[in-house]
Amino acid sequence: MTVFTAAETAYLTSQPLARIATASGSGLPDVAAVGFHLDGDHVVTGGFDITKTVRFRNLQVNPRATIVIDDLASVDPWRPRGVKVRGAASIEEGRGGLRIRIVPEVVWSWGLNEGAEARFRGVERREVSST
Repeated sequence: MTVFTAAETAYLTSQPLARIATASGSGLPDVAAVGFHLDGDHVVTGGFDITKTVRFRNLQVNPRATIVIDDLASVDPWRPRGVKVRGAASIEEGRGGLRIRIVPEVVWSWGLNEGAEARFRGVERREVSST
């Protein structure tokens, strides 16, 4: 079984930008806009030199992250859609430098999976295991 539904995968592969949130060892939060891609069931993001970023420093002491990919399918009627992923994050060598790999533990999505059971205002939530 895959972590993402077919609709979520199609959406994620169509989007170029995300926001990644990390926190310092003392809990000070940070969020940054990043490019990303899927690598199987994992979300991978990088940058020109992530060693100079707050997210890199945060992940050194607190290796957890949340990433949100969202947009508006329509304004009238209002139709937001998106995916939020929380999980363990690691820094690894990738093409052209270091990158961050997020292994999903919890996935939220909205506006994507037709007929799915929603927990709150159309938002689905599921705990997952990724390989």
